[in-house]
Amino acid sequence: MDNVRKPGLLKRLKEGLSKTRKGISEKIDSLVRVYTKIDDEFFEELEEILITSDVGVRTSVKIIEQIKEDAKQKKIADLEQVRAMIKQKLVEILEETQEDDHNDDASKVIIVVGVNGVGKTTTIGKMASKFKEKGKSVLLVAADTFRAAAAEQLEIWGERTGVGVIKQVEGSDPAAVVFDGISAAKARNIDVLICDTAGRLHNKKNLMNELSKIRRVIDREYPEAVKEVLLVLDATTGQNAINQAKIFKEAVDIDGVVLTKLDGTAKGGVVIGVKDEVGIPVKMIGVGERVEDLQEFNAEEFINALFEG
Repeated sequence: MDNVRKPGLLKRLKEGLSKTRKGISEKIDSLVRVYTKIDDEFFEELEEILITSDVGVRTSVKIIEQIKEDAKQKKIADLEQVRAMIKQKLVEILEETQEDDHNDDASKVIIVVGVNGVGKTTTIGKMASKFKEKGKSVLLVAADTFRAAAAEQLEIWGERTGVGVIKQVEGSDPAAVVFDGISAAKARNIDVLICDTAGRLHNKKNLMNELSKIRRVIDREYPEAVKEVLLVLDATTGQNAINQAKIFKEAVDIDGVVLTKLDGTAKGGVVIGVKDEVGIPVKMIGVGERVEDLQEFNAEEFINALFEG
């Protein structure tokens, strides 16, 4: 993860979260202005704000209970202090994750999963562009073989970014396409191999078998590579995104989540819900159309942008 964030990216993050800010922090600010004391009614309204922004019922209740307890123990009567406590609790939830300590010089295979329509192909294209900016060679694998035109969409991104795409005919065995991708990556000394997979969820058993087979091929054929499985979710779908995360987590070990389209929703609280309810760290977020709008996730920056704009 980049240690230094460019000022322009922070500005884009704040702009991209403007709808969610209206849904969470501006409502909390209004609540703080209206109430003169901390009581049960205040906490009920606070809980409702979190739930309606798709933080999730379980997570919202947990946050409120913790804040109630802390406020009672510390004898806090200042509503502004409660606001600060909410911010801190959200950061704590989002920071409960393991940092990526992999060798940056090692070959890397990224398996990207997610249902159709979440922005998976666009995310892969933006990731490829970002790796190229860092001086890495990239190869894409069109292993989402059951979705019409999936390979063609990936090829468009390949042309835009100057990155090669390995594909077979529509309906091919996804693991066979990944096998071809690994062979090509080795032959070309590619740094990062990104595999587009799993565009459907209608049969969890089939999904599990397909992803397990792909993983076995990668482990067997490319044991020296660092492996990462990323799940792409559409933030605008709110609780449905959390449900998708739970299903995919049952089918395959997910290393991280990419939440797209955060700029298009007032329910960006789903970032917190995914992390707390499913236990998968958020690795990247999409806050706009441009390549730079796919940003590496930083919990403190995210919450600050949400509350301070």
